[in-house]
Amino acid sequence: MVLATGCSAEPAPEGDAPATTTTAPPAPESVTLLATGDVLVHQDRALTAGARQPDGSYDFSDVFTSVAGLIGGADLAICHLETPVAAAGGPFRGYPSFAVQPEIVDALDAAGYDLCSTASNHSLDDGFDGLTRTLDALDAAGIAHSGTYRSEPASREPVIVDVGGVRIGHVAATFGLNGVPLPAGREWAVDVAAVPDVDGMLAAAARARAAGADVVVASLHCCREYENDPTDAQVAAARTLLASPDVDLVLGHHAHVVQPLERIGGEWVAYGLGNHLAEHSTRGYPTEDSVAARFTFTRGADGRFTVSGAEAVPLRIEIGDDGVRIVPADPESFARISAVLGRRGAVDAGLEVVPE
Repeated sequence: MVLATGCSAEPAPEGDAPATTTTAPPAPESVTLLATGDVLVHQDRALTAGARQPDGSYDFSDVFTSVAGLIGGADLAICHLETPVAAAGGPFRGYPSFAVQPEIVDALDAAGYDLCSTASNHSLDDGFDGLTRTLDALDAAGIAHSGTYRSEPASREPVIVDVGGVRIGHVAATFGLNGVPLPAGREWAVDVAAVPDVDGMLAAAARARAAGADVVVASLHCCREYENDPTDAQVAAARTLLASPDVDLVLGHHAHVVQPLERIGGEWVAYGLGNHLAEHSTRGYPTEDSVAARFTFTRGADGRFTVSGAEAVPLRIEIGDDGVRIVPADPESFARISAVLGRRGAVDAGLEVVPE
């Protein structure tokens, strides 16, 4: 996977070297994309206790061991990194204003993630410095990102990744910042959408398509926490996005519980993928339920890629005395998650709920 840059090619050197002809391999006829839910590192709980090393550093790689094959098996794996990272060694903070261990990015890389959305209500929890530090960490790990930016030009540059010759664009936005104002003079730092108004996302998707994206995915962080059903504004935003010829798939985050998938006009929205890694102290809500949504995009006779297969893999955040693991859902969780996923007709529309 390579991040597309849009830079023009260097001119050919002068001289009498013999001409050569190379033929690029044809782009694949289908690619698989896998997306998961919110990644939050709560502090002073089982996750950080289990990940802490004798030297004071952290190693979160064991968290993803059971799902690394699932993640790495996709042609493109997308995460949602909801919180900024602190400097190495801290200090670290959890809810309500996060600055988390930077080693979480190393674990995401090792698990097989290629791209992360970073626009959330916590994007500015550690200020603009925390925002840029997070992007630096992702860059160092080779993980592409969208939704937050270091500069105004970067905020206008389409984020496109090359997946074996198929160019996949990604746009992301959040419905708010927990009352934290955008930095003065840097209002471009976070993509914010006044849901159901998603005009900014549509404009970003149009730029990605114009830059050559074969597929454009939109990640939206909104709207109401701990509810398994999307809000009316959330549904309206998804419908507006999918009505655009520039958007092919919508992914939702923020609820911290699983929400349904729905097929709208032949395209898909996952309203809420639940938590992927979190330890909410809120009880009475299924915040340990999670889902990985996997979509196969296939090139049609007209050259466009559309979803030919939609799958959902129920997962479970397992919290133990020795740490936290993301594991396949047990039968009870599998049934509960499956029931939620199908609430808006997704199974009848072709969604397959599968164990892996």
